[in-house]
Formats: sequence, C-alpha cells, structure tokens
Amino acid sequence: MNNTAVLQKFYGIAPTNLTTLEGYDSINTKVMSNAGTFVLKKYPYSLETYDLLVSENNLLKQLGEQTSYDFSKTIPSTMGDLLIVEEEEKKIYRLLTFVEGEFLGDVPHHKTLLSSLGTFLGTMDKEISGNHETAIRAKETVWDLQHFDKNYGLVQYIEDPKLRNRVDYFFLQFSELILPHAYLLRKGIIHNDANHWNVLTKNGKVSGIIDFGDMCHSWLINELAIAITYVMMEKENPIEIAAAVIEAYHLFVPLEEIELHLLYYLVAARLCTSVCNSARTKLLKPDSAYITISEKPAWSLLEKWFTISPIRAEDEFRKAAGYQPKQRQPLQNQIESRKKHISEALSLSYERPYQMERAAFQYMYDTSGNTILDGYNNIMLAGHAHPKIVRAGQRAMAQLNTNTRYLYESLLTYSEQLLSKFPPSLNKVFFVNSGSAASDLAIRMAHTHTQKRQIVVLEHGYHGNTRLGIDISHYKYNHKGGTGKNDYIVQTPMPKVFGSGMEDNGEAGAYYADLTIAQLAKQENSIAAFISEPIVGCGGQVPLAKDYLKKIYPEIRARGGICISDEVQVGFGRLGDHFWGYEMHEVLPDMVILGKPMGNGHPIAAVVTTDEVAASFHNGLEFFSSFGGNPVSCAIGLAVLEVIEEEGLQQHAKKTGDYLKKLLNELKSNYHEIADVRGSGLFLGVEIVDTYGKPSKKVAAKIKNELREHNILIGTDGPHDSVLKIKPPLSFTKVDCEILVGRIAAVMSEITKK
Repeated sequence: MNNTAVLQKFYGIAPTNLTTLEGYDSINTKVMSNAGTFVLKKYPYSLETYDLLVSENNLLKQLGEQTSYDFSKTIPSTMGDLLIVEEEEKKIYRLLTFVEGEFLGDVPHHKTLLSSLGTFLGTMDKEISGNHETAIRAKETVWDLQHFDKNYGLVQYIEDPKLRNRVDYFFLQFSELILPHAYLLRKGIIHNDANHWNVLTKNGKVSGIIDFGDMCHSWLINELAIAITYVMMEKENPIEIAAAVIEAYHLFVPLEEIELHLLYYLVAARLCTSVCNSARTKLLKPDSAYITISEKPAWSLLEKWFTISPIRAEDEFRKAAGYQPKQRQPLQNQIESRKKHISEALSLSYERPYQMERAAFQYMYDTSGNTILDGYNNIMLAGHAHPKIVRAGQRAMAQLNTNTRYLYESLLTYSEQLLSKFPPSLNKVFFVNSGSAASDLAIRMAHTHTQKRQIVVLEHGYHGNTRLGIDISHYKYNHKGGTGKNDYIVQTPMPKVFGSGMEDNGEAGAYYADLTIAQLAKQENSIAAFISEPIVGCGGQVPLAKDYLKKIYPEIRARGGICISDEVQVGFGRLGDHFWGYEMHEVLPDMVILGKPMGNGHPIAAVVTTDEVAASFHNGLEFFSSFGGNPVSCAIGLAVLEVIEEEGLQQHAKKTGDYLKKLLNELKSNYHEIADVRGSGLFLGVEIVDTYGKPSKKVAAKIKNELREHNILIGTDGPHDSVLKIKPPLSFTKVDCEILVGRIAAVMSEITKK
C-alpha cells in the first residue's frame, strides 16, 4: 500500500505533497495537506517494535502536556488508533505532527543558545527519566553508550589502520575506566540522540526535539555526553562550548562527581560509535547522507579530543557544575617525596619537572591538566598506550606467563617474525629484558666466541647501565663520576662529519677509519669485537660518516673479532629509509643489539646473531633469563611488529622526518645558532652554538626548557649537552612538526633579541 492510500484509508487525509525524509530504523515521509503538515513513519512489524512505539507515544504525550517545548503529537486514525498494523505488509504505520523550527546544525551556537540547550535537556530528562515504560527499559541499542562495547565489531570497517587504532584506544579506555564505575552511575529514560539534526530552535533558543527512536533506559549522564559531543564539533574551544551546556543542565538535573569524572570518555565513546557506524554504513548504504552527515566533523573532533587532557576536561566540567577542581599532590610535595625514597642519582628532566598521569599516542597528560606533545620518548615507537599492543599484553598475561624452559607458541612465532626482518645470516635470537642486558650479553658472547678480550668502542657511545655496559660506554666511563677507561677497551674517535672540515662523501669516513685502523694495528691479535650505534645518540645524534663502517668491519674481522651494531635507539623503522640502522651504512654485522622500542614501553630486548656465534656460546654454561622471551613479552613484541607493518610506520617516519628536517633546515638558514641538522627519519639532532660558533649548552637548555613551558618535550645531549634530541613516537604528524619548529623559532627569536 502506498503512502497516499495509507493516509486516505486510515487518516482521511488527502496529501498535496509527499517528501521522503532520511531515517534509520523507519521510512519517513513528510506529508503536506490541507489538514496540516505531518510525518508518516513506517516500521517493519515486530511485537518489540510495537511495544516500543506505544511507550514512545506515552512519553511524547507526557512531555507535550508537562513542558512548554515543542514535541511531535501522535495523530490517531479515523478509528482512534495511534498505531496502524498492516498485517499483510507486516508494517506499522504512525502519523505525527511535523514540528517546525530551525535545526541546531543550521544556526549559530552562541552562549544563550548553548545554555538553552542545557536547560531543555535538563527539563526533558527531569520529566521522563524516572518513567517506568517497560519496553524502553528492556531495549538494547548500539547507540546506547552503556552498550558501547557492542560496537567493537564495527572497528574493522574503518579502512585506515591508524584511525582504526585511534578508535580502539577509546574502546580500551572504556573497558578500563568506565565499566568499573558503571554500577555508580544513575540510570533513567533519555532521548539519547540530541544531535544537530534532531534538536530544533526558534529565535536563538532551543524549542524542541524530534526523533525519539533511539530513546533508551541508560546512564543519565549519556544524555549530556551525546548533546555536547555534537555542539563541540568544529569548534575552536570545544571544552568551553561543553561547559555552557553543562552549567545549564546541572540546574535541573544536578550532576554527580562520578558522572563528571567519566564524561570525557563518554564523549569519546559517542564519537567512536558514530564513526564506526558510518564506516559500516558507507559499505551498506554508500549514498546515505543521513548516516554519514556527521562523519567528517566527528573524526575531526575525535582527533582534537586527543589534544585535550582528560584531566583538564574533567576540571572544566566540574567547574561548570559548581565543583572545585580535583585536589592533586603539589609538585613540591612530589619532589620532596621522591628525594626521600629515590636516589638523586636518578635525574629529573627539566628545571620544572612534570607530574605525569596519562598518555595517548604522541601526547602525555600531566596532573595539572596540560597536554604535552612528546617529541622525545622514542621508546614508545608506535605511540603511548597503543591499544593493539596493550591488548596483546593483557591477553597474554591472562593466559600464560612462564619462561623459555617450556615450549609455547608465542616464543616461536615472535622469533620467526623478528628474524624475518634480518638477512639469512642473522638467524639466532637471545631474548632479555633491556638494551643494557642485551649489550652485556653481546659482549659476553663476543668474548666467548673469539676467546679474545679487547672491545673497540667509539667516543661518546652509550651501550647500557650494567657493569659491562658502562665499561664499553665512553659516554659513562668518561663522564663526571665515571671510573675511566678499562684496560680492555680500545677507544676510537667518533666519525663526526660536522666540525671536521670534511664532506660526507666518503672523505671523512676514510679519515676516521684510518685513525681507528692505526689503533688496531697496535693491539696485536686481541680484538674481540667492535661495537657502535649507526647514529650515535648520546654523542649528539651523530650519523657515522659515510663508508666508515665499510672500512672498519673488514679490519675487525681480519683480526678475528666480530662486529656489533647497537640498534637499541634507531631500530624498527625509525630511520625511515631503513628498518635497521646498519643498512644505511651498507654493512652486515655479526651481532645486533635490540631494545627500547621493541616492546613499545614493555621491557623486552634481544641479541640477534649468527649460527656460528650462537653455537660457540652453547659451551655447557647455560644461558637463562628469567623473563627474557616470556609469553607476555613475545605477544607484545609481535604486536609491535604488526603495528609497524599495518600502519606503515617506517614509511611514515620517512615522510614526516623528511618534512621535519626540511623545516629545521629552513630555521637553520635564519639563525646561525643552529649550526647543523642531522639524522634520519624521526631520529634527528640539532647542533646549537653560541655567537662564536662554540657548542652552547646554555642556548640548548634554554630552548629545551622554553619548549617545556609550552608543553613540548625534546631532550639535549652530546659531549657539551648542546644538541637538541628529537625522537618522537612514530604517531608524530606533520602538524606536530610545525608546532614543534614553530615553537623553536619563537624561542630563537627571543634569544636573538637579547
């Protein structure tokens, strides 16, 4: 039966014009007639739907009678029925009055309008939340935020793996932060969809609302979470927008502290629900503007949501509701407590240290509510709290955690996947828990394999905090408080092009290689190993001069020694052009040391070596690491490899790093204090000098601490602590690069004015 026939047969209405309206669970038609303007809604028949529509009619009647706002009225048929069941078609028909007004999405969002939205929602919820409509109380919908996790299966429809993992982050936070508090949240019947295209306005104020199809019995705070989600879209200061709505709502439905505590993550849940359903709908209904209308602004707000600290958001939400900000430990108290319990041998970063509380991808959040752009923590290769990696660890920890004296699949799978990243000769792996432990093990293996003692190291190199690690780390043993060079260490100059007066065309590499070879000639037949980083991190982010390793490796091997590449800082695609740093030098080591980013913050490290070296270490003295290669570490390590591949992190490091390097070089052309920009991918160093061209620790520290005051993290290092270290999580974007360099430029401008 067509719509005209339905209207005439059941309602005695002769339509003059029919217009199809978009709908989700119903087919909607706007009806123009001499009797007025209506909306005819058609639903697939089910007893559940029928009962829900009866309840919805009851609530619409209640709201129409008890409030001064505009709500649809249900028009009875000529027989007095509010619902028409067409048994042959198995359809339910329902006629509603058409509510006039401008959509919230079509009018400017000034403070008065936002306040009126809060007042309207508070009035509506106060009226209906305590209602006992059984059908609505029994209803379950994926659009109900208390059932947010039912949308998890839709994440797969998001094509971009980076965006997919952004969404998954908030699913993870929902499980960790909201569900444990669910029993504390008040419940009631809510409209559940106060979006731009349901809320109506007149004369700059909210006048009513349509479409009660998503109505449910849910956490009361969800009404507010959903409404502020939509009005915050495409706003420069979304928290300020939300606060105006919260303040007005609170006057009618006083908010509880636990509700305000969770509101930030409920907003995120609504955004994720929207983009997940849009992703699926684009496949099922590619032409549906109704479903996808909020997709672009939802993605935009979701990305912006990461830049807003949940701590700051909660404090602003509390303030809007008349609560004081949460009390947190004063910084000085924390410092004093640390001094009492923690040795001052463990240093703090920055003149004014941070109290960190949470983190997500390239952002960290301190207890003061600041969002901090992390340009420094290279350990978090895939980004802070990456959900795929966190989930891998959680699942493994809940299933099995043991050691390598037993057989378990994750050890074998991870070993195979990790070794597939290396050439065939590097086919044995020894798992430990830190880069330091890996360096220590590598030197032990070198001594055992060669039966020689001397280790050749570079000036300013760093290879760990164990006794052996410090012995082979000029950065440590030559430092203030260091014990000096041990007699079995052969220390050779770092092949640094900058300041050498030579080009990086092989000339500098040959010069430094000749110096090292001359030293080797004095050592007789005693060299066990040569160890170096492809880019010397603590030495000031210094890439080894071109062809240096190509000349040194054969000389070491000719003397019976082995060649070790320390990839703890630069490995796993960070350099962009290469997955491993040794590849940039066109050499093949006998042993590779891995750590830091290997577990994205989880303590896992390894030594990868050859059959020959591994066989010599199997000499009767068992090697065993209690936690090295345990199932949890293997699951996490495997997840890191998968994320690198799925998100194209190596390619991203290349593109983003090249862009960052370009911006820094442009800045270098304007300030002589920036003497050199070097490195590869997202592992860069910026050499800072004074007006006389000498290394300037003072200027470098000024830049680092000024960036800290603007909530941007970088480090300083090098022999004179005069090199800016930039090595962010690989979730760092080109926009982040612009923010970082823009702030460095501002600091340089201030410095040069003085």
